[in-house]
Amino acid sequence: MPTIGVEEEFFLVDPHTRSVVSGGAAVVARARSEVGDLVEKEFAQCQVEGRTPPCRTAGELRQELRRVREALVSAADAEGYALCASGTPVLGDGSAARVGSHPRYQAGRDQYRSMMDDFTISALHVHVHLPDRELAVLTINHVRPWLPFFVALSANSPFHQGRDTGYASWRSVIRSRFPCLGPPPYAPSLREHDRLAQVIADTEAMLEPDMPFWDLRPNPNWPTLEIRSMDVLQDIDDTVAVAVLLRALVVTAAEQAVGGDPGPRWSGEVLRAACWRAARDGWDGGGFDALTGQVREMPSVAAVLMEHVRPVLERHGDLSEVTTLFARMAARGDGARRQRAWNKREGGPAAVVDQLVLRTAGGPHARERFNEL
Repeated sequence: MPTIGVEEEFFLVDPHTRSVVSGGAAVVARARSEVGDLVEKEFAQCQVEGRTPPCRTAGELRQELRRVREALVSAADAEGYALCASGTPVLGDGSAARVGSHPRYQAGRDQYRSMMDDFTISALHVHVHLPDRELAVLTINHVRPWLPFFVALSANSPFHQGRDTGYASWRSVIRSRFPCLGPPPYAPSLREHDRLAQVIADTEAMLEPDMPFWDLRPNPNWPTLEIRSMDVLQDIDDTVAVAVLLRALVVTAAEQAVGGDPGPRWSGEVLRAACWRAARDGWDGGGFDALTGQVREMPSVAAVLMEHVRPVLERHGDLSEVTTLFARMAARGDGARRQRAWNKREGGPAAVVDQLVLRTAGGPHARERFNEL
């Protein structure tokens, strides 16, 4: 059973104004006393990141996610902030993002200029252990057509700086304007994959060829295949289920690649179009069937994917996690639908932030902690 790891990015919000607030450095410094380097600063100073160590089972992953979130929630509380799991800031002051001090962040600001002004987005990244980089590239060819599905499944960013964008994942739209973000190109070998990355880096559309920003990549620092297309999710149980589903997809794809199957050669234009549709409509729209190219309702695409990876889910004991996730999706929809419902029912974007904060923290004492701030 290959290990899995998760990175979650969060916004820090002022509990009184509900707007994002710069405080990432102080929160991370405080949280590190509890969980060490499992927390880190992010691109914008109003963000923090939590990550798990490699985990083998869904239960272990859930425990680690809860431990890291609790450390960040407590650290944010102590600094006078609240932690918010949304793909974009629900409320903000509309000014250019204050960028962190990491040299790579500053290089991105220099290279992309005003494109970075509102690049304050929070993602979910999932890592699946796959140390053979050649096999990882061949596996990507099978996984890349499923990226639109995971955009829709994770959609959790309908609001941006106080307005409803009309999209389920506005985070995906912000990312899509960058030439180096989105589905990776089809590559029949590691050599071709690296050549394409070098050509794109030579145009300066990508910072470094060894660290491509595609939504699927062999991670440059760890022996994993990294999937980067998802909005951060509100609930830990959803995060766990998405992670084990992606592990099953990667294992299935790797087995196909080892067996000599080259994978479907969907063009980048088709996949970018399908990702756009998924970002606009989320779980409530039509989805791209990676096996046939047909547009179906999302639950139908989910059923196709389930049958595709069922043997691996059963082998790893993860089938119930995923079937329960899809039952939850049928009952309450994606994060975007929930955010809009809170906005309508409870009185505007500030109420949306309140609900997101409570779900990010989880547990019976979350509301008490939030109300005390």
